[in-house]
Amino acid sequence: MKKLLIVIAILALIFVGIQFVPANTTNPPVTHEVAWANPQTKEFFTNACADCHSNETVWPWYAKVAPISWWISYHVDHGREHFNISEPNMGDYDEAYEAVHEGWMPLESYTWMHPKARLTTEQRDEFSADLQATFNVGEAAKDKEAHDDHSH
Repeated sequence: MKKLLIVIAILALIFVGIQFVPANTTNPPVTHEVAWANPQTKEFFTNACADCHSNETVWPWYAKVAPISWWISYHVDHGREHFNISEPNMGDYDEAYEAVHEGWMPLESYTWMHPKARLTTEQRDEFSADLQATFNVGEAAKDKEAHDDHSH
């Protein structure tokens, strides 16, 4: 019993100690606004994507508790690095519709704590099509193909 109490005390001290190693939970300024295909697309994006793919992250209370805070901060940083609607160079915006359509996004680990991010098959289809329209993905691909054809 005494050994168990010592282990619990050590674990408690470690837990308290790691709270002094903060995670980055800041939101840089928004320097770009998206012209959404429709209000529903913006709502889907806000509910399912914005916390990791914009500079308007809503940080939950548990994002301040290590080690969970480190994991969340890593995901947000990684998400913003690949695709961030709040920056003029949005990154991989042309892959956003595919990630939603194929079910890669939103991450299952995100939907555990964010029920509004859970999309039905119909919502996923509608949202991915609207993302294509928002970011003119089909048109951009056609323009690129036409440019490539003419450059030969």
